[in-house]
Amino acid sequence: MQPFPLVEDSTAASPGRLRAAWQAAHKPAAGVSRHMQLVAYTVPLIVLPSSIWRLPAVFDDGIGLGERAYIVLLSILSEALAFTAIGLIARWGEVFPRWIPFLRGRRVPTKVTVIPAAIGATVLTLGTVLTLVTQLMGTTIRGDDLPANYPSEIGGWQTAWFYVCYAPLILWGPLLAVLTIAYWKRHRVPQNMLARA
Repeated sequence: MQPFPLVEDSTAASPGRLRAAWQAAHKPAAGVSRHMQLVAYTVPLIVLPSSIWRLPAVFDDGIGLGERAYIVLLSILSEALAFTAIGLIARWGEVFPRWIPFLRGRRVPTKVTVIPAAIGATVLTLGTVLTLVTQLMGTTIRGDDLPANYPSEIGGWQTAWFYVCYAPLILWGPLLAVLTIAYWKRHRVPQNMLARA
């Protein structure tokens, strides 16, 4: 006789549920090309290096708790926003999920998706281009001169690593724009159907 009764492990189903949720979040909707799928899956990956690059600063003794929280939240928020690009190719970007009361199962209006995505793509593109230009000119957005050794005051491989991690962000806005246009084209009402109405 065993000293303790056998209890079924409730965590055994957990990986299966996680896998199903992962597949549901990433499964493309009908009519999405393989090319657009790859573009959508690329967006969170190009944001990831900069998110990871920031995290070691959390362990710096020279910063306060508020700054640590800001760094972690900024990294999490960046990835969450980048993940919304997958909604432009996935089913959850076309039909409201079950967990949203009153809207569950209803079709997401095209404008509700396209307008915020287009604004996001524009802001990201302009923001990264402006940041790149100010970096190359050695000034801030306000026009203040940056220190002569910015951001290379760290020096050597650390500066190179900074640029390697942040350079992919330049693609975030343009890739989001491509996905937004593809989403809009997939969901626009054909003109011949409007003529019949």
